[in-house]
Amino acid sequence: MIERYSRRECAGIWTNETKYRIWLDVELAACEAYAEAGKIPRNSLEHIKKHASFDTKRVDEIELVVKHDVIALLTAVKEKVGEDARFIHMGLTSSDVLDTAFAIQLVRAGNLILGDIDALMKVLKDKALQYKSLPMIGRTHGIHAEPVTFGLKFVSWYEETKRNRIRFERALENIRYGKIKGAVGTYGNIDPSIESYVCRKLGLNVEPYSTQVVARDRHAEFFSVLAILAAGIERIALEIRHLQRTEVREAEEYFTQGQKGSSAMPHKRNPILSENLTGLSRVVRSYLIAALEDIPLWHERDISHSSVERIIAPDGTTLVDFMLTRVTWLVDNLVVHEDRMKANLDITKGLYDSEKVMLALIDKGMAREDAYAIIQKAAFTAFDTGTDFIDALLVNKQVSKLLTKPELQNMLDLNAHFKYIDYIYQQVFA
Repeated sequence: MIERYSRRECAGIWTNETKYRIWLDVELAACEAYAEAGKIPRNSLEHIKKHASFDTKRVDEIELVVKHDVIALLTAVKEKVGEDARFIHMGLTSSDVLDTAFAIQLVRAGNLILGDIDALMKVLKDKALQYKSLPMIGRTHGIHAEPVTFGLKFVSWYEETKRNRIRFERALENIRYGKIKGAVGTYGNIDPSIESYVCRKLGLNVEPYSTQVVARDRHAEFFSVLAILAAGIERIALEIRHLQRTEVREAEEYFTQGQKGSSAMPHKRNPILSENLTGLSRVVRSYLIAALEDIPLWHERDISHSSVERIIAPDGTTLVDFMLTRVTWLVDNLVVHEDRMKANLDITKGLYDSEKVMLALIDKGMAREDAYAIIQKAAFTAFDTGTDFIDALLVNKQVSKLLTKPELQNMLDLNAHFKYIDYIYQQVFA
């Protein structure tokens, strides 16, 4: 069992080589559109398409001088194309290229993430079915509450991940917008037909209206869903960390052959993958704040968003891609200790059925407040002294008058907590 520790596909989307290639794809699509409109001779178009290329190192060298990345690419391409390069970038502004290409990069990264989400959902469903009937204690505030099954934890995570997939698909569609509108979005030096051709060619929708840039609320939505995804991953990781605590030890991360837990203490098996996911989730969530700050820009455009996006887009998408891959492996290889689940269920000697007894007393005619007070006193006594809950209850004459020991024993049936499990599974997996 080897975890895939990196996703070169996602990281590769954000290299300079790929970025420049997509920029050039936008420029070439615009040239094709101009040729369709009769603005570029066909032989010039063919010459451009045949010779338009670049060397990444050369583009970077030029940028050191001109201090402008798009101009650096255009200059490098001109060196390859020659005179016909005059037809490239006609009527366009840099942000026409940048924003359209950025949408393509986000969509490509997003499609990889969708695949990761699907892989996680499959593993979660498999585990939900595998542990559907495995009883364990449910906890609220970290304290024993009532029994659940281990499978229900995976059901909850599956349902949340399913919602996250829907959110992400919606955000992906809302980011799938390009624009070729010129310097301030008025088509002052370019026909709208050029924009329509370019966006259609590149698989994008046309932004209905933009200034020089596409408004950054679209991007903020994308990063908000990444943040929610990361938080959902952390929810899984945090639960595993709690279940792996020595006092609990109901489930734990798979400990690979030769792995070491501590430099000082050879006995340690630490939940390092889950802790790693918890930390990375904090980073991804912090990127949402930056994305929200990018929404207000000066007038028709400034570039305060640009430096932010150069960090949060490659980092955010690659991190979420990595996190989804890691959590999928973690869940798939989770070590489950059924004996510890049973032992922990028995710790309180039946206290998890306190509500059942209260409802039975109410059904017998006792006031709810009285029933609650009686059962609370018996429960505290049983827990503090290690007494069986039923015995602690029957000490009270009001209880023993209304309920016999066999009735209580019959009532406190673990399986009675799970009579609607099939209904829950049907609701989620139907």
